[in-house]
Amino acid sequence: MQATNPAAHPLYPRLFSPLDLGFTSLPNRVLMGSMHTGLEEHKDGLRALAAYFAARARGGVGLMVTGGIAPNRQGWLAPFGAKLSTRAEASRHRHVTDAVHDEGGKICMQILHAGRYSMHPMLVAPSPLRAPISPFRPWEMSPRLIRSTIGDFADCAALAREGGYDGVEIMGSEGYLINQFIAPRTNKRHDDWGGSFEKRIRFPLEIMKKVREKAGDDFIVIFRVSMLDLVDDGSTWEEVEQLALALEQAGATMINTGIGWHEARIPTIA
Repeated sequence: MQATNPAAHPLYPRLFSPLDLGFTSLPNRVLMGSMHTGLEEHKDGLRALAAYFAARARGGVGLMVTGGIAPNRQGWLAPFGAKLSTRAEASRHRHVTDAVHDEGGKICMQILHAGRYSMHPMLVAPSPLRAPISPFRPWEMSPRLIRSTIGDFADCAALAREGGYDGVEIMGSEGYLINQFIAPRTNKRHDDWGGSFEKRIRFPLEIMKKVREKAGDDFIVIFRVSMLDLVDDGSTWEEVEQLALALEQAGATMINTGIGWHEARIPTIA
């Protein structure tokens, strides 16, 4: 039987066509989404990740996104989790990025601050509300800490670029810190960072602007938005649309989406 060309499939006419991003292009529109492999925390795990992602690049994936890397210690998923906040850490990521580029691929690093999902006692969140999946109650972030965390995201993006990544993905979904600021469920603040929808989305927009400013215009910045929270007091569809448009104006190259929070009864969908 004659093989069919997947590029000619009527349901996906553009899937295998190049995507022009202005300052760079992707060979196709296939994106390998972020998955935490557990190798990120291993002593020599980045070498193993290099082989893992190189194989996917060899297979023709247009763009890959790593598992979540914290911008600071408070954002760790677990004690001594994967973090990028120093030049020494950035240099070790060259194992991954060089391997991918040698195969002709492109790769972005996901910046993830776990917020109240962190499994350590230093965790922080917009409001001191314990997550049902965590034994720890978070510390409420002060305005000063909010500002420094925004700076940490931007610094992390710049270090990712130094480490050879083609871009970053800012994790704003699945109930992690940025999502916690956006949703009324977890943001009970009465200052400039909570209350109205405009104030609740200030944190992600400030992060997006600072990341773009620090990393430069010729750098892929994906923002992952929660399309459907699947928890009480989550974002409305109208709010999701408004946030996506505002992120585009703030400098996002692409918008990615996730569905569900990790505390929801329905498993998350990336």
